[in-house]
Amino acid sequence: MKAYRISINLKLGLIVFAVVISLASLWYTNFLVERLRERETVIAQLWAAALAELPKGADVMNPYREDLQSLEGMVTSSADLDLRRDERERLRQALVWAQSMPASGQPEFIYEAFLKPNVFGIPTLVYDSTRSTFYSWLNIDVPHDSFVDLDSTQAAQLEEELQRVRAEMAGQYDPIEFIVDFGEASDQRLVQTLYYGESDMVRYLRWFPFVQLVFVGLFAFVAYVGFSYVRKSEQSSLWVGMAKEAAHQLGTPISSLMGWLEMLRMQDDASGSLRQISSEIEADIERLERVTNRFSDIGSLPKLDVQPLRPILEETVEYMRRRLPSRGTLVRMTVSAAPELKAPLNAELFEWVIENLLKNAIDAMDTDRGRIDVVATRRGDQIQIDVSDTGRGIDRRQHKNIFRPGYSTKKRGWGLGLSLAKRIVEDYHGGQLALLYSRPGEGTAFRIRIPIV
Repeated sequence: MKAYRISINLKLGLIVFAVVISLASLWYTNFLVERLRERETVIAQLWAAALAELPKGADVMNPYREDLQSLEGMVTSSADLDLRRDERERLRQALVWAQSMPASGQPEFIYEAFLKPNVFGIPTLVYDSTRSTFYSWLNIDVPHDSFVDLDSTQAAQLEEELQRVRAEMAGQYDPIEFIVDFGEASDQRLVQTLYYGESDMVRYLRWFPFVQLVFVGLFAFVAYVGFSYVRKSEQSSLWVGMAKEAAHQLGTPISSLMGWLEMLRMQDDASGSLRQISSEIEADIERLERVTNRFSDIGSLPKLDVQPLRPILEETVEYMRRRLPSRGTLVRMTVSAAPELKAPLNAELFEWVIENLLKNAIDAMDTDRGRIDVVATRRGDQIQIDVSDTGRGIDRRQHKNIFRPGYSTKKRGWGLGLSLAKRIVEDYHGGQLALLYSRPGEGTAFRIRIPIV
């Protein structure tokens, strides 16, 4: 029981370790994401300020600014220009650029060193509220980088896509509004809004805790499997050692009992009572020898022989029937199995399984009357054996513990019978032993499945 608790504590410790590491990673990642978001907000503010400052040197460095404005108006409104719609829009944007992008001085430095290289990789979108159009965008996955050379259908699709991106960015960061002033010599002022979103670094960082959780979970799983394997190996070694030692210890008293039995038979027995007693003692000695053989088979690969199942069941039931307590005459035990049922079995070990199930069924009887049924049937390529009783049953909360070594509902006993029976069926016979049902006050049934081949 103590070892079982240690095992549970270690497994819980692994789970707690994985959870703590994951929560710590999630907290630290959120901390880094918030710092990066603050950094990107500052960058976006600088970006907006740079865009606002860029045209201010135009009145000094661009002596043709007013002429360019006039040309822009002519391109926009004049019907005399024989230009296609896309050519007219391209020319208008060129004139706007010529007004707002001077060729030298501080504004040129802002553009060449800060805006043009696109060193930060932040998705940005500039919307011109004055003209109700999208001015520029960077690091956005849209089919075109401008409205130039687009027909009306393509322009409408691009507009729709940019509106979607604009709404998505507005949900990530508060947009930054700024005013583009072309200097004191001009009364033209543009109201523009900078929308920006999360960079690839922030998006990738958000996935980091989940990736780390996978690796931590994988580590915990490997550690759990490794620990379970080691613990199972230790338990197997303990089982084998106990079984071999028990077989060794039983050998001496059995030999002694056989000698005393021979001496008993040499006595005068006019009434025949000694003969009957001798027969019973001899039967028990043979049973002890079989138990010794069972313990010897534990830990080694037993030989399985194809043989009829019914004689094994009947012999085991008859042995248990003769050794029932005084109330036993009122406990009915039945066997139902077709004679043709055969399976590869080790008779010594399989009898032990049935014996353990029958003994538990007898111990579960709270009254002097009861019924224990052993029913064997064929189901496809398996033989199914149900051992049911009308005893007190097992509480549903304890169903998961009944095969655990050391668990017992009796005041006396080691709680190893069902655990040993399960091991014999599954490890040595390649079958299954499971609790079919158990209801308090109604009874319990166990089901054994063993392959025919």
